[in-house]
Amino acid sequence: MTDDSLSSHAHELDLAPAPAFAAQANGTAEMYDAAAADHEGFWAQQARERITWATDFERTLDWDDAPFAKWFVGGQLNVAYNCVDRHVEAGNGDRVAIHFEGEGGDTRTITYADLQREVCKTANALTELGVGTGDTVAIYMPMIPETVFTMLACARLGAPHSVIFGGFSAEALHTRIDDAQCKVVVTTDGQFRRGKPSPLKPAVDEALQYPNPVQKVLVVRRTETDVDWHEGRDVWWHDVVDRQADTHEAQPHDSEHPLFILYTSGTTGKPKGIFHTSGGYLTQAAYTNSVVHDLHPETDVYWCTADVGWVTGHSYIVYGPLANGATQVMYEGTPDTPHQGRWWELIEKYKVSILYTAPTAIRTFMKWGDDIPAKFDLSSVRVLGSVGEPINPEAWLWYRKHIGGNTAPIVDTWWQTETGGIMISPLPGVTTLEPGSAQRPIPGISAEILDDEGMPFTEAEKVGYLVLTKPWPAMLRGIWGDPERYKDTYWTRFGPKYYFAGDGAKYDEKGNIWLLGRVDDVMNVSGHRLSTAEIESALVSHPAVAEAAVVGASDETTGQAVCAFVILRGDATDEGDATVQALRNHVAHEIGPIAKPRSIMIVPELPKTRSGKIMRRLLKDVAEGRDIGDATTLADSSVMSLIAKGMPGGGSSS
Repeated sequence: MTDDSLSSHAHELDLAPAPAFAAQANGTAEMYDAAAADHEGFWAQQARERITWATDFERTLDWDDAPFAKWFVGGQLNVAYNCVDRHVEAGNGDRVAIHFEGEGGDTRTITYADLQREVCKTANALTELGVGTGDTVAIYMPMIPETVFTMLACARLGAPHSVIFGGFSAEALHTRIDDAQCKVVVTTDGQFRRGKPSPLKPAVDEALQYPNPVQKVLVVRRTETDVDWHEGRDVWWHDVVDRQADTHEAQPHDSEHPLFILYTSGTTGKPKGIFHTSGGYLTQAAYTNSVVHDLHPETDVYWCTADVGWVTGHSYIVYGPLANGATQVMYEGTPDTPHQGRWWELIEKYKVSILYTAPTAIRTFMKWGDDIPAKFDLSSVRVLGSVGEPINPEAWLWYRKHIGGNTAPIVDTWWQTETGGIMISPLPGVTTLEPGSAQRPIPGISAEILDDEGMPFTEAEKVGYLVLTKPWPAMLRGIWGDPERYKDTYWTRFGPKYYFAGDGAKYDEKGNIWLLGRVDDVMNVSGHRLSTAEIESALVSHPAVAEAAVVGASDETTGQAVCAFVILRGDATDEGDATVQALRNHVAHEIGPIAKPRSIMIVPELPKTRSGKIMRRLLKDVAEGRDIGDATTLADSSVMSLIAKGMPGGGSSS
């Protein structure tokens, strides 16, 4: 059977749980019944079984001020204590917490006892730098252990952290630092990408040229590259952290105390500061990591390949696995450095048993060839996971065959920055799998699909809108500093009863849920959510650009790709490829390389309705090479024919 024909033979595969797997699985069929019978009681049980509380909670859920939830009301806990200290106290200090692998091959083995010492020293250092409970800290760092130490030290102090992806630009960094009013920034001199050092601190320096609240910048020496130094503001990690005491008493914080802010693109140009609190978030992160990934901390070696700059790294590298006492792999670099088999080499080296990665990576490996993973011993793999976007059936089947040995169940997980934890996914010991479908809400989660009128339906193959119908512990508590935007964004489309996820979905004839991507103006590029408005704003900030429209077009590798249509100013000259390249680089500078358009087309006009609204649906038709749909509502229907004529083979793109 060739890979090309895998999907047509999917019905011939036995995708039911193997009896031996089901017998040891953490997630069980009984959980669905228990959660359905008593929603709050189910979550109270999870919270008490999985989390150590300094003070027990008095009320499981306060939904009186909906859509503002409070979970485990009156309870107190320390998140870092739950992720570190209690495992040492239980006699597991010698268990490896993190197998760190640098891109250049340098390694560190960090036990839970080591982790406790490093987190305590980092907490003491942050205290010396003026960080206290309630102060916010920006973290702009690569995938190195110090990033985890810093996140956990902030959690220990009750100082909400804002981790900012290391690929973001100085402008994006400044926006996030300013919005969260961060007191301290923690960064590195640089990071290693594809074998070469890449600077990070210069972006911090540039971001802090603007008015800002930052008092100190704590810098880890990672690449040994020279950096500019601002006396009185900048301090080296090794000068401050290394001399601290390695003990620190963790103080309990309220269950609803903010744990972190994470910025995600919105449908306006301003990113949204999604914030999560302590007790509910940690409960759901630990629960989902246990039952969805089927994590057994005594025997498994777990690896989530995400970056901690995204929510997947927060929930399924730092907080979920460490709360569960897991042993995990943390890798700094790219999948093809120094060779295209690097990931499989690491699985063989550390005997990874659970792998959680993105469809973009899987499709890339498919293109590189089956022969590469075949060179390595992947027999330790027993569970595979997918995250970030819907996975197409062909990639699902390739993943199972070539990485999972045709036996490992794949958990295709749907969730968001806003949900905090996994919401829809198979349970590997319970579910008969359906390649390409996230299938059904996990126990404790309630979801429906609504039609245009806001009515639930179960009709197969009918496309509607995914909504969540009951509050859940890890739900966002709002948008930092903007409660009205929170209500308007998530709770108005279908009324205050429903959380609108912004994704289209359908049921199949078996009742499985299939996610169909964004229905608003947010694109999903390699699992990273990017706002069309944010990229359009970046393009229009270029002096040559008068107007811009951005759409997400289907891309077989990244899921969606950024495609831009640009009108130049009257005094600007179209220099073809040079202009396009300049605009692409401008977007990368303003937002980051992940937002760089795949193609930019210089156009004389954009398709607009008589009220002035840009019809992006028609631009998406053009970008994806389809016949242009109904253009009768355009103020000038000839615009689309002009645009279509300019597309490849005409038109400028790169």
